[in-house]
Amino acid sequence: MIRSALMTVMVDAVMKAAKGLRRDFGEVENLQVSRKGPGDFVSIADHRAEKVLRESLEKSRPDFGFVMEESGEVVGKDKSHRWHIDPLDGTTNFLHGIPHFCISVGLERDGIPVAGVVYDVIKDELFIAERGKGAFLNNKRMRVAGRGDHHDAVFATGIPTLGRRDHPGYLKQLSRVMLKTSGVRRMGAAALDLAWVAAGRFDGYWEQGLNSWDLMAGALLVRESGGYVSDAFGKDDLIGADTLVAGNEDMHRALLGILKEARGAAE
Repeated sequence: MIRSALMTVMVDAVMKAAKGLRRDFGEVENLQVSRKGPGDFVSIADHRAEKVLRESLEKSRPDFGFVMEESGEVVGKDKSHRWHIDPLDGTTNFLHGIPHFCISVGLERDGIPVAGVVYDVIKDELFIAERGKGAFLNNKRMRVAGRGDHHDAVFATGIPTLGRRDHPGYLKQLSRVMLKTSGVRRMGAAALDLAWVAAGRFDGYWEQGLNSWDLMAGALLVRESGGYVSDAFGKDDLIGADTLVAGNEDMHRALLGILKEARGAAE
């Protein structure tokens, strides 16, 4: 288990925010909900959780900046460190009463993920990682799955919804992956998909249209569990990327190859 001062700060903030989400999930039919865009919703629960996270982290690390899903970017005095926060990853699941959502907090240092926490509020599963110190699920060390043949693999994905780009291109990707794997799952929370790759539950994962708060913590979880993470072209720029591919070395390579085939078919 990681017992650093930094991880203590992050876990404490996440647990405080989780109390409100747990309460709001029990009263989801009474929540105020607004539409940010086509198929993109935000509730009062998102805003409450984000406020708790920001206040808690700001108290302990007052000079760090923030990149937040609901409130945007806040530039800190310390230009090297930024928190990337998704207070409720899986909002659509949450609003439909589906108990699969999480809080995701990642810390970036000069463009590199250095600490991450993903907390599954309903299942009480705490995924944590710190650069160079490994990744853990509820105090147990995590490792990515060891499968080497993608035909035996189960991959996770995120399906672009209403208003998102390139549905035809994504369908080509999906059809190629379906033909070459044992199964594909779409769970609806990117940070948890990455956490489950880190825990060995999924063999790999890919998605497009992501933001830094979706992937910062989860990407570090995968890497500290022995896995590989890049954009769909194999590049390592996670801050600038809006696509993500993750898995162990074999699965990561296989997924990159399949996605390349799909792009060729689309041309």
